[in-house]
Amino acid sequence: MDRTDPRERVALHHREGSGVVRIGYPICIRTTTVLRRVQVTSHVVRVTVGGPGLDGFHSYQADDHFKIVFPDPDGVLRLPVQDAELSLDWPHPSPASRRYTVRRLDAGAREMDIDVVVHEGGVGSAWAVSAAPGDTVAIAGPPGAKAFPHTYGHYVFAVDLTAVPAVARWLEESPADVSAQVVIETDDAADHAYPLAYREGVEVTWLVRSGTRSSLAETVRALTLPDTPTFLYAAGEADDIKPLRAWSKGRLDSLFTGYWKRGVADLED
Repeated sequence: MDRTDPRERVALHHREGSGVVRIGYPICIRTTTVLRRVQVTSHVVRVTVGGPGLDGFHSYQADDHFKIVFPDPDGVLRLPVQDAELSLDWPHPSPASRRYTVRRLDAGAREMDIDVVVHEGGVGSAWAVSAAPGDTVAIAGPPGAKAFPHTYGHYVFAVDLTAVPAVARWLEESPADVSAQVVIETDDAADHAYPLAYREGVEVTWLVRSGTRSSLAETVRALTLPDTPTFLYAAGEADDIKPLRAWSKGRLDSLFTGYWKRGVADLED
């Protein structure tokens, strides 16, 4: 996989490309430090990490993700080893890890925001609610971007709370004249307070999931789309977004990412 000059390769695809292109980044294991923690909504905690460990960190696409590597129950932290091919060799059995989106990266200030959806029993949730300034955090990745262009006439985002950080970053970084419909489903209306940048030409619809029954796909299928090339970004619970695959096939270019699946820990989409 070509991992040379990923910044320019992603930027070029944003400007001139079509469809989704996988662009690899040099993968590193690095140590960062917790700088602060704030409660964003009832179920979202923002942990800001930083320090020299962020030097050289790559993130150029709004949904770039990395893994936090957690210690074993006995407190031992077993980290992957970076090899000469700019990839990681993981120990066996693999240590506990969870994927998170780069919500905000300020390379100059050596800061990165991580928005964590908290829930009972999650290793990542337990870390987020107890993270304190000065704690060290081991980060692996990001492995690369699934880059999609900024040149479509319209965008549709179908997401749940776990994918809102990616959408929020996209709204901040997309072109000034962006046209989009954003449909977001959460378990609790209190999470509709998550801050999103206001953009003229962007319509945001918030939904509340009824138990395990999702109305995300049916709401998106009922949208009136403009007569212009449109891109669909669908991310969240794997089964909730699955119906949109058949709906979008042959109609829209798309990117689907199952961030999680009910009953499955650490889903690899």
